[in-house]
Amino acid sequence: MLFRSDGVTEWFSGSHIEIQKYLSTLPWNDSALLCHNTMFDGAILAWKFGIKPKLYLDTLCMGRATNGVDVGGSLAYLSERYGLGVKGKEVVLAEGKNITGFTSSELAQYGEYCKNDVELTYKLFQVLSSAFPQEELQLIDLTLRMFINPILEVDDALLNDRLQELQHEKLQLLGSLKEKLKCETEEEVRKKLASNKQFAGLLKEFGVEVPMKESKTTGKQTYALAKNDEGFIALTEHEDPFIQQLCAVRLGTKSTIEESRIERFIDVGGRNKGRLPIPLKYYGAHTGRWAGSDKVNFQNLPSRDKKKKALKNAVVAPEGYMVINCDSSQIEARVLAWLSGQEDLVKEFANGDDVYSIFASKIYDQTITKKNPVERFVGKTCILGLGYGTGALKLQHTLKTSPPGADLTEDKCKEIVNLYRDTNDMIVKLWKEGDSALKTLADWQPQNKPFFYGKNKCVRVTKEGFELPDGLYIRYPNLELNTDETNSGYQYKSRKGPVSLWGGSIVENVVQALARIIVGEQMIKLTERYRPVLTVHDAAVCVVPEDELDEACAWIVEVMSTPPDWAKGLPVACEAQVGKNYGEMEEWKPS
Repeated sequence: MLFRSDGVTEWFSGSHIEIQKYLSTLPWNDSALLCHNTMFDGAILAWKFGIKPKLYLDTLCMGRATNGVDVGGSLAYLSERYGLGVKGKEVVLAEGKNITGFTSSELAQYGEYCKNDVELTYKLFQVLSSAFPQEELQLIDLTLRMFINPILEVDDALLNDRLQELQHEKLQLLGSLKEKLKCETEEEVRKKLASNKQFAGLLKEFGVEVPMKESKTTGKQTYALAKNDEGFIALTEHEDPFIQQLCAVRLGTKSTIEESRIERFIDVGGRNKGRLPIPLKYYGAHTGRWAGSDKVNFQNLPSRDKKKKALKNAVVAPEGYMVINCDSSQIEARVLAWLSGQEDLVKEFANGDDVYSIFASKIYDQTITKKNPVERFVGKTCILGLGYGTGALKLQHTLKTSPPGADLTEDKCKEIVNLYRDTNDMIVKLWKEGDSALKTLADWQPQNKPFFYGKNKCVRVTKEGFELPDGLYIRYPNLELNTDETNSGYQYKSRKGPVSLWGGSIVENVVQALARIIVGEQMIKLTERYRPVLTVHDAAVCVVPEDELDEACAWIVEVMSTPPDWAKGLPVACEAQVGKNYGEMEEWKPS
């Protein structure tokens, strides 16, 4: 065990009981826990030893936010990047061992390794914290507490019932095809259906042309057999019912994500006295948004399918409490209109107009209301999706594959795209400003001066990238002109390979980053009365006493309907839902 006192790093080892006794002597109620990946160390201290410090700090989180997610985040890399020293490798001596498995010499080496880690982490914190926003430190602490000190609980009984149901359904599906596919076991059927190559072979065997698509990474032809591929969707509607059945069974047996998530929920809840740790990765995306981690992604839990919704239904409030889900409604579309100076759209949002119906009415040249769900869905998809430069083909695909679905021709989608761009000329202008900013960034000259991007002067372009209102940056490392003949615009180097950029993608990045900052600031404000226990996309989830539900909802809605000081005139709004669990929630309305 390690701790820092007056600049001296000390090493302590011993039995579980000895460590417990030692830890109890430290002033945790008035101390911060600083680690590189505090989610792990903080959980050990909380779950094994009952220790909960006043504040959680994390250099891994700080490094991701400071340098961007496309830069390495390991302690070894960051220590080298900032010239702090070299991380040791003695940890290999500890693999598979407990305290009794070490020789005295090995234990001494391991102790030096640990001391070095602590010293590098502290040095790294000193470097990073010098210009790190205070609000972001608060968000790091809040995010870590969602996992380390969870409040939400898990309904084991509900999940076990659903798990048994899933396993039974899978066996039935596999058994229904065993004879037809000439397989000896259900497992053999499953392998044939799950493998793209074997599934393609089955389609050929039954005289069906295998759908193909161009790979985005290699540019080569590959199987279009993912559930959202248009070719596969067409197979699910094939004239031959047997082909439809093949596809249905493939969908029902290929993915085990629901089963694995259920098992994970049950496991972590059981290890935490029924409480459900929420693993979220702070600054998990290029724009700073949170991302799921630890094999449980709360950012995409099923919400439409009644059976699959069991995962959300199993996330429950403690006895005597209620769950409040407050969603910053249409925040990206609102930020986009405000940032671009599209004043007519800003006014519609500010007035509380149904912007989806308004645009749908323009598309269909007739009055569209909420009583026209399909037509309004088209309007909603356009308002939320076309602002980043989406073309006709992508729009057509989105409309067709997203519920409730709308099957429009390519020509009609072209008309809609042109209508959106003609109607929202300032948004189109913002794309062009993005192209210009990319050109300047890719060839930044010493005489260049920082300049503002968009209206309202909240985003500044500097040599480092796009400086955001919180002081952090959207960075594009190794930005350069894209010389690939199949693409245009610019590209930067991410950890997963080159990423193409153009004006529309810049708008998307900046808008999403601003939306994330807004929600983050709102969450910090909420901590004055209630600690957010989860954030999903643009929503904050809190747990409040049942007897103060209306008061809590009113206050939370007010907080999340107020724009930050740097975004005067931004028409933010909030919708609240309440319930005993996270899945079955009803809209809250002021009494």
